This record gives sequence, structure tokens and C-alpha cells, in this order.
Amino acid sequence: MSAPLTRRSFLQTAAATGFVAAAPAYVRGRDLNSKIDVAIVGCGGRGGGNMNEVAKTEYITALCDVNGQNLAAAKAKHKDARTFTDFRKLFDNPKGFDAVVVSTCEHTHVYPTLAALKLGKHVYCEKPLTHNIYEARLVREAAAKAGVTTQMGTQIHATDNYRRVVELVQGGVIGAVKEVHVWVSRAWGLQSEEAAKRNKDIVYVTGRPAKADPVPAGLDWDLWLGPAADRPFSQVYFPGPKWYRWWDFGNGTMSDLGSHRNDLPFWALKLQAPRTVGAHSDTKPHPELAPATMTATYEYAARGDLPAVTLTWYQGEAKPKVWTDGTIPRQGDGVLFVGDKGMLLADYMKYTLLPEKQFADVKLPAPTLPRVKGHHEEWLAAIKAGKKASCDFEYAGWLTEANHLGNVAYRVGKKLEWDPVKMKATNAAEADQYIKRAYRKGWDL
Repeated sequence: MSAPLTRRSFLQTAAATGFVAAAPAYVRGRDLNSKIDVAIVGCGGRGGGNMNEVAKTEYITALCDVNGQNLAAAKAKHKDARTFTDFRKLFDNPKGFDAVVVSTCEHTHVYPTLAALKLGKHVYCEKPLTHNIYEARLVREAAAKAGVTTQMGTQIHATDNYRRVVELVQGGVIGAVKEVHVWVSRAWGLQSEEAAKRNKDIVYVTGRPAKADPVPAGLDWDLWLGPAADRPFSQVYFPGPKWYRWWDFGNGTMSDLGSHRNDLPFWALKLQAPRTVGAHSDTKPHPELAPATMTATYEYAARGDLPAVTLTWYQGEAKPKVWTDGTIPRQGDGVLFVGDKGMLLADYMKYTLLPEKQFADVKLPAPTLPRVKGHHEEWLAAIKAGKKASCDFEYAGWLTEANHLGNVAYRVGKKLEWDPVKMKATNAAEADQYIKRAYRKGWDL
């Protein structure tokens, strides 16, 4: 009978095989397949949902939130967990957790994520992974160096439907794909007064409010601002999803839902960095607010045996011509793959091969991708197995960079020629200011 596997013997074996960085979590004397100690950074809203999912099978040992109400509610569920308002203090004593779930607002994602990676902690970070391209590159490279198990929070990535669409596209059911259209009806950005009246989550504004509102009880406004330029508190920023439309805190619809919708063609067509990106909107770029309606067109070079492909993104009122013409079903949101043998129209939970009569009797390829119980479950299982999750920071980093590039092209007002190695738009030096932001004193990376 072999000797029981202890932490020491495991680490000795791992060191000998060069596998220490990707080793499964082991927590203070428990065996390698036991529960993981998890720290939660951002406990309200989406963060509360993530916390609840992880807590189904693991231990929550630390909680952090700049909003005292969120923190108190989370503490009531996890009475033994340590609590923090400032995540930086959480990482001053990192021995009490092996993994971190980051669900702060978009403009602060990078800080706890990088801190966790540098300490060798496994990380789950909500989408979009970072606030800009520069930060996405930092996180992707730090994750590769750390060798830990990472996952960006794109929950639909774990569904059977998304995986089946990837299998069908990669299996050649619709032939070579040279054209993709992605559209979403959400319009988080600079709204008209009429549109704002129809959306209860939006307060009509045309710029920063001149009047300050009282800071809600328990909210540390300075910490919430983090690296963003100092400004008085206003109800137009907080709570979510109000902050999404402000450039200093989010990136509007593009980076948020791009993480979900562009994920499908990115995965199915093995995309990374585009050659060019151009964007258009009838709304001129605003210094404070993202656009509500916009299109962005990406040109990707050939990849191995896959041909060059053009991906066009539509948000708000913009839709593809085949949608407005009625050539395809007019579903509210969707992804349309156009192949040389047919088309595939997908939504979150279903897909349709078009024309339907043509594919009525077609024999579909057998499944090739693993099915998982859920996005959080996949990450946790991968930690324990010492494996990668399917939406890890290597994959998610490239996806995040591409989504942010759509906004950069819109703000510059020029079709960008992109050099991913230099992280530069070679024909637009003015794009640099949007690739990496200016950080408030004390928040430099």
C-alpha cells in the first residue's frame, strides 16, 4: 500500500516534476481533494452571486467590500470569515486563503487580480477582465508566470449550447467561415432623454453632474473611486449598473457584453489579435460617456487552416443588414456565423442552422468538448485537478483586449492598424491614451 499523500510529499513531488505553480490547493492539513479556502473581493450584486456559487462547495474565509452594507450581509452568511474594506489589507495576510474571487467594479478589477496572482493564488475575476488593454496584458502575463488556475466570469461559456456551437463551427458543418455578425440590444451609454425615460437604471445626463449627492451610509467613496480621478459622489455613478457607461469606471456595452457575445466566435474561430479595427456611431465620442449605439468591425488574418474573417459588432439600435432585411430570424441578440455552406445563428441557449430545410437531415459531428456543471464548478474542479479552466486568463486576456480595441477605435475615430506585440495602433499615436489610462496618485500599477 502506498503512503498517504501529504502536503510536504506532494510539494516535493511537484517540485521534482516542475509542477509546483499549477499544484492543486491544499489547505492546512486537509487532503488535496478537500474544500478550498476562498477570499471574496466584492460581495454585492454580481459578487454576491459569485460568492453564493463558490460557497456551495468551498469555504469562504475572507470578505472584502468598500460598501459596508454588502460586507455585513456577506458576513451574516459566513460568520467565521475575516472582513476588510480595503483589499490591499486583505493581501497583507494571505495565508488564510488559496483562491480569490474578484467582483469589484470594472475599473478596479486589475488590482486585486494582480495582487492574488503575484501571491500564487488561484483567481476567478468577473468580466470584463480589466478596464483597458494595458491591464489585460499585465494580467495575462502575470497569470502565465504564476501558473495558477484562473477563470474570467463569462458564465455562458460553460453552457452545453455554447460548446455545441463551437463543435459545429469547428466541425465544418457550415463550411469555412469568413464573416461573423454579433449584436446586442443593450445600450449602456450616452442616452437621449427619451431613451433614459424608458430605462429605470439610467439617469439622463450629458456630462459630470455639478452637484454632489450625500454618500450612502457605509460606502467608502474614496476606495470605490480607486484609480479614477477624484470627484464628488453622485447617484449617476452608483449603484450598478449606472457606472458601466462612464469611461472612468467602465466601457459601456462593448466590453461588458462583448465578453459574453464575442466569446462565442472568439472560441469557435480561434481568434486572438485583430489586424485592424474600425468603429462607427452617429453619436460623436464623448469625453465622459460611452456610446449607447455603435458598430465595430474587426479584421482577423488567416489562422492555420482557417481563413481570414471579418467580425462586426452591433450594439443598441444597430443591427446587421440581414437582420433588418428579414433574411434571418429577428431575435433581439445573437451571433451569426456565415460559412460557405450555410449559416449558424446562435443565442445563449439555442442555435439554428440556416437555411433550416438545407440542414434538416444533415448528420452533425459528435461532441468533442467536455461538458461541465457550471462556470464556477469548472474553475474549482480545475484547481483541485491542477488543470486549466476553459476561460482562463490566457484566453480571456486576448478576448478582453479585442473588446477594448472596439472602444478605442470609436474614441479615436479612425480604423486602427493593430500591432499586438508592441501593443500599439501603428497608424494612430492618439490611441495610446485609451490603451493605458492615467492613474490617480497612489494607484499606479
